[in-house]
Amino acid sequence: MSTSDDDYVYDEATGEWLPASEAAAKAAEKSAVRDASGNVLVDGDAVTLIKDLKVKGAGQTLKQGTVIRSIRLTDNPEEIDCRHDTIKGLVLRTEFVRKKT
Repeated sequence: MSTSDDDYVYDEATGEWLPASEAAAKAAEKSAVRDASGNVLVDGDAVTLIKDLKVKGAGQTLKQGTVIRSIRLTDNPEEIDCRHDTIKGLVLRTEFVRKKT
């Protein structure tokens, strides 16, 4: 089924009827993976840690300001998969990273 200008969708959050294209854009925006500052993250981005993090099972702490390169998004929009020189298979919460500009 294709959407046209005549198709409207009821938005339960606002209680308004929105054009289908606008509702689809809002849904895509909500599912975007965002860092602690609200910047959109994509595969391959570099991020910086905004606080010291103890890594369970590795017995070490990643310090604030550590740069993590080439992140990969996961099915969970609150987590990213990444690699560090000393830790393989590292998963970080997006609330602890900021996109490197």
